[in-house]
Amino acid sequence: MNTSRMASSRVFIAASALLALFAGAHAALAQVAVRAKVVHTMSGPALRDAVIIVTDGKIAAVGPAGTTPIPDGYRVLTAAVATPGLIDARATVGLSGLLNQRQDQDQLDRSAPIQPELRAIDAYNPLDPLVAYLRSFGITAVNTGHAPGELVSGQTAVLKTAGDTVDAALVRDATAVVATFGPSSIRGSGSPGTRAKQIAMLRQELLTVRADVEKRARDAAAAATPAAPPTTPAPDSSSPAPSPAQPTPPAPPTPPAPPERNLRDEALASVLSRDLPLIITAHRSQDIASALRIAREFNIRIILDGAAEAHLLTDEIKAAGVDVILHPTMYRATGEAENLSFETAATLHAKGIRFAIQSGYEAYVPKTRVILLEAGVAAGNGLPFDAALASVTIDAARILGVSDRLGSLEVGKDGDIALYSGDPFEYTSRCVAVVIDGAVVSDSPR
Repeated sequence: MNTSRMASSRVFIAASALLALFAGAHAALAQVAVRAKVVHTMSGPALRDAVIIVTDGKIAAVGPAGTTPIPDGYRVLTAAVATPGLIDARATVGLSGLLNQRQDQDQLDRSAPIQPELRAIDAYNPLDPLVAYLRSFGITAVNTGHAPGELVSGQTAVLKTAGDTVDAALVRDATAVVATFGPSSIRGSGSPGTRAKQIAMLRQELLTVRADVEKRARDAAAAATPAAPPTTPAPDSSSPAPSPAQPTPPAPPTPPAPPERNLRDEALASVLSRDLPLIITAHRSQDIASALRIAREFNIRIILDGAAEAHLLTDEIKAAGVDVILHPTMYRATGEAENLSFETAATLHAKGIRFAIQSGYEAYVPKTRVILLEAGVAAGNGLPFDAALASVTIDAARILGVSDRLGSLEVGKDGDIALYSGDPFEYTSRCVAVVIDGAVVSDSPR
């Protein structure tokens, strides 16, 4: 290739890069309007023939089409039904990948039973095809991270299902620390080998960290307390007055050495301080009871995960004020989940227990379930429509602590919208478009 042609190629590549950068920025700030026959805002009754205006990535207006004008130049999407972007409250997508091969299976580290320091964002792959797969059904955010299978397997984070990097997708890092009670985290050799050993190991770990936190607080308080000034003895009147001596300035205090950081202890300290909840996967009623006991003993926030036998302990769960991220409705009823019920979501709703429905972790390809379908099956088994939709929108956002941005269509919240050709829980309905942060990320019917 001659010099002139090489120079032209470089100019073309540079121009293409600039155009791509400009296009990406333009998409992020796209102005979009959605008009639907029914809009489920999840902040009040459904609106008929309504419009949603999204400006600079945030919802700017929601209201009847007759009184909510669409500004000039906005891209207009139409659908039969519009809902907030769906939220998968407990997933491993992005850590568990589509290929089901060693290089894309980062959801569980088997090297130790207690590893709360493992962060979801350090393993999340926003470009895995599974992320786009979920997005195509209207799922715009996931609480994803380390899977059940070890006593404490790591952390979760809330991420959008759009964005080429973790930073671009991140909503909230360190949403929770995750633990597992019951058979799936009992080791064939080594510890923990029994349920009693599981709880004893976790209890000892929490006691040790709590003692260390209390000691550091005492040391810090002592270091901040000024030392009392030295006392001068009263002069003896029978002795001649001593000549005045120059006072010796006190030596400057030696600053304390900064405490050595321990990522494992820091994560558990955040649980003990109630800054982070502990999501505890527990299916059997005895394991659910152990989770409630640990929460009382250490005054920590917990969220029950899975909870196949939650219908046996609804009074206890309600009294404890504990939220539930319920197993997928169509989860296989085997092993510790053999007593699950399609009607558990309806039972929890009737008892006034807040819950969300999750995709969870699946060992088979394609490695993830779709919460749109799982919530639809729950709606077909006694769960009212509004409660089913709440379980994958606003209630999921509240449980995860992100309802200030996600979960409902309200002015000021993120412009995340799912558009459907009909009732989203009807098998024949299709997701016709998806909007995330005001950008149309999918407009091919799924």
